[in-house]
Amino acid sequence: MIEVKNLTFSYRKDKQALHGLNFTVEDGEIFGFLGPNGSGKSTTQKILTGILKGHGGKVSLFGQDISAACSREFFQKIGVLFEFPYLYANLSAVDNLNYFASFYPKEQRRDAGELLEMLEFKTDFLKKPVSSYSKGMRQRVSMARALMSRPRLLFLDEPTSGLDPSGAVLFRTIIEQERKKGTTVFVTTHNMTDADLLCDRVAFIVGGNIAALDTPKNLKEKNSSHRVVIDYLYQGQRETKSIETPELEAGIPFAHDEIISIHSQEPTLEDMFIQYTGRGLS
Repeated sequence: MIEVKNLTFSYRKDKQALHGLNFTVEDGEIFGFLGPNGSGKSTTQKILTGILKGHGGKVSLFGQDISAACSREFFQKIGVLFEFPYLYANLSAVDNLNYFASFYPKEQRRDAGELLEMLEFKTDFLKKPVSSYSKGMRQRVSMARALMSRPRLLFLDEPTSGLDPSGAVLFRTIIEQERKKGTTVFVTTHNMTDADLLCDRVAFIVGGNIAALDTPKNLKEKNSSHRVVIDYLYQGQRETKSIETPELEAGIPFAHDEIISIHSQEPTLEDMFIQYTGRGLS
């Protein structure tokens, strides 16, 4: 679906943003592009969506070079959720979506009302102007806009930004549903929870370079301490022990009356990002 070879980009001669990126995204995959602000995430997405020109290296989508692919037919096959909502503030959610839907063939469009209902948009704001919406409400309309055309390839930039926890869960569920329909999803984010729960593979980018690329599970398992922490009761007292996981093969290796909990000491995806890049996510 996406093939990137030696991708470079400079905003000016003394400011190179991307330093030879190499990666592929398979059909039906949810691929996470993770990094702190200023790492090159948004620059890469703008190149992949045909917004930003003048890159070096090779980028192909749907088997076509991006330089030749930016036609109406190309744009009708992709959906984009930008980090900052691009909506007409004086129009309502429904009017915005109907306007953007007009750029696509009639048989390709989804119903605006059904999309907003799926995204749990507040019905009493359907006909109110976007200028009166909260950030989370604007994010819902922007997601509906991205899904309006039944895209084969979906680009999501910070998809859960501005959402409360229940809204973030809803968005992750919808993204997974789109993947089940065969949609390929490219997610740029610095939200490691989204990446860990959603992505088949992730790439860590920092300073315009990819520092690591693998599944979230593999990245964490490779760097696991292989220890577990056990909370238990013994003779009326609550105790905690940390042991190596091989010690559990023959059962709990110490006296206890009741096991309260067992927690692996597997690192988080954020721990792995800091380890590979030497930087936090702020």
